[in-house]
Amino acid sequence: MKNKIKSNYIINLDALVALKELPNEIFDCCITSPPYYGLRDYKVKGQIGREESPEEYLNKLVEVFDQVKRVLKKDGTLWIVIGDSYVGTGSKKEYKDPKNKNGRTGQKVSVTKKLKGYKTKDLIGVPWQLALKLREDGWYLRSDIIWHKENAMPESCKDRPSRSYEHIFLLSKSKKYFYNYEAMKEPMKEISKKRYIRARGKDNKYLKENTGAKIQSINEAREYGEYIGDNVPQFRNSRDIWTINTNAFKGKHYAVFPPKLVEICIKAACPNNGLILDPFMGSGTVGMVATKMNREYIGIELNEDYCKMAKERIEENMK
Repeated sequence: MKNKIKSNYIINLDALVALKELPNEIFDCCITSPPYYGLRDYKVKGQIGREESPEEYLNKLVEVFDQVKRVLKKDGTLWIVIGDSYVGTGSKKEYKDPKNKNGRTGQKVSVTKKLKGYKTKDLIGVPWQLALKLREDGWYLRSDIIWHKENAMPESCKDRPSRSYEHIFLLSKSKKYFYNYEAMKEPMKEISKKRYIRARGKDNKYLKENTGAKIQSINEAREYGEYIGDNVPQFRNSRDIWTINTNAFKGKHYAVFPPKLVEICIKAACPNNGLILDPFMGSGTVGMVATKMNREYIGIELNEDYCKMAKERIEENMK
């Protein structure tokens, strides 16, 4: 079915409207980062992220991702990058980037300054609220990956630790789904190799009698012998903390994916020549990396300026 539809393009529409026009079960995966709640004003009618309450924001996202579920293949996965927000203190100043006074949009009067059910300075807990709502809506919630940034944006707070991570939620449409374990393997750490050797060595007290330790039946049942030298595992499954620094970007967009983060998600979730969806395309990183990795994409973006920016960025990357 994928070959019957156009790919490698961006739809300039509201995400929900555009998704409803797409056919069922055509995408291998969806990799996206929706606008964060209360953080930016992109000055576009119908934008997500400036709702009066977190509940309204979350419900809109659940509706969008319900359509994403419909257009994903049965073994498809959804990867959502999302950060949290704090309840504001009521500042009425609008931030303007001094380097882009007429360009990148800042934050207008905070929509988080007075929220029912929250206190001033509360951490709202948006990422996990979204994840649990999606699970209730039928998604399989498979992993909470921590995207750790060593060069995270500085914060002026002095009464809590500064934030240096965001969440990447892996969700699946079905119980069984495509996940390229081989592509996601990473070199085994030396400390882990030592643990393997110790656990399966001849001096393991849980394999011997008269040591004061109860022999573990699981070890009695396994006749795997010792790990010595070359037979020690050299690779392991990818862990769920990814340290990936952000990259400088001169365009008129704040929230730009590091290409490396997208590369990892694509390796895990999309076979060669597969089709990827990003319903919040922004600056076009998912499309840019997809074409570089021999995959196809369809992006959706409400902001016309961002559509043009993303298209130019992808085309420049293909040269």
